[in-house]
Amino acid sequence: MKKLVLFLTIMFMTMSYGQETKQMPLINVNGEGKVKVAPDQVCISATVETKGNNAKDVKKQNDEKMDAVLKFIKKMNIPTADFKTKQVALNPQYDYEKKKTNYNATQTVEIIVKDLSKYDELMEGLVQQGINRIDRVTFESSKEAQLQVEARKLAMKDAKSKAEDYVSVLGQKVGKAFTISDNSQVYRPQPMYAMKAMAMDSAGASNETLAIGEIEITANVSVSFILD
Repeated sequence: MKKLVLFLTIMFMTMSYGQETKQMPLINVNGEGKVKVAPDQVCISATVETKGNNAKDVKKQNDEKMDAVLKFIKKMNIPTADFKTKQVALNPQYDYEKKKTNYNATQTVEIIVKDLSKYDELMEGLVQQGINRIDRVTFESSKEAQLQVEARKLAMKDAKSKAEDYVSVLGQKVGKAFTISDNSQVYRPQPMYAMKAMAMDSAGASNETLAIGEIEITANVSVSFILD
C-alpha cells in the first residue's frame, strides 16, 4: 500500500511539474557572437612524394629528401615541439597498360611557425629541399581558446538583446534563462589570405607575398528566457 501511495505521489508531482512547464511563458531566441583577430602563427602541412619502379630506391630517395627537409626546419630555429611527422606511406601502384608495378612513397611533416616573418623563407626553403606538395596552410591564433570564451559571451548578450527587443512592445520583461543550447560548430577558423609567387621589383627588392587578413571565431547559442 505504501509503495502504491509513493508511486501515485511521484506521478502527481511529475504531472504537476509538466503542466507548470507548459504554462510557463517563454521566449526562444538565437544569439551569435563573433571575434576577429589577426593570426599570430601558421600551421603548414607539407609532403615529400617520390615515385619509381623499385620500392627500395623510392623509399631511400624519399627518406633522403625528408632528412634534408627536417634539417632545414631545425636550421630555421623552429622548436622541436613545433614540427612532427604526420604520415609515412609506401604503396605499390600497378600499371595495367604497361603491366608493371610502380611505387609511390610519401612523408608528410606538419610545422607550426610562431614567427610569421619566417614564412616566406621557410616555404621557399622547403621546396628547395625536396617538398613537392603543400597540402595545407592555416593561419591561427595562439589565443583561440580565450577568444572562443569571448565569442560565447557575446552570443549570450546578443540573444538577450534580441529577446528584450521582442518583448519591449508587449510590456513584459525578460527574466532568467530557462534553457541554453550551444549550436557552435567545431572547426578551425579559416583566414582570408592571399599568396603570390615571389617576385622582384625593379630595384631588386622582394615584394610582399602574403596578406593574412583576419580570422573570425564564431559562437552560436539558442536560449529560452522566462518572461516576467
